[in-house]
Amino acid sequence: MTPHRFTFDGTPLTAVPGQTLAAALWAAGITSWRTTRHRRAPRGAFCFIGTCHDCLATVNGRPNQRACLLPVRPGDTVTTQEGTGHDPVR
Repeated sequence: MTPHRFTFDGTPLTAVPGQTLAAALWAAGITSWRTTRHRRAPRGAFCFIGTCHDCLATVNGRPNQRACLLPVRPGDTVTTQEGTGHDPVR
């Protein structure tokens, strides 16, 4: 099988077809891909079943994607999610 290529914060990475985003990031040595709203504490995968929502990431410009459930697709652009993933209301 040909690996899927994707980027995380501009860094090119690969994933096995069918591999979740969280598993692919962990395999690349990346364990944190979001920060909390108030303290900006780092977060990554915790429960791996989509319940805790600690694994939220911004994928292809869409915030709040659960990395533990989302399979990597070729060409995905993943970025660290800051807080809620939305710009503050002004």
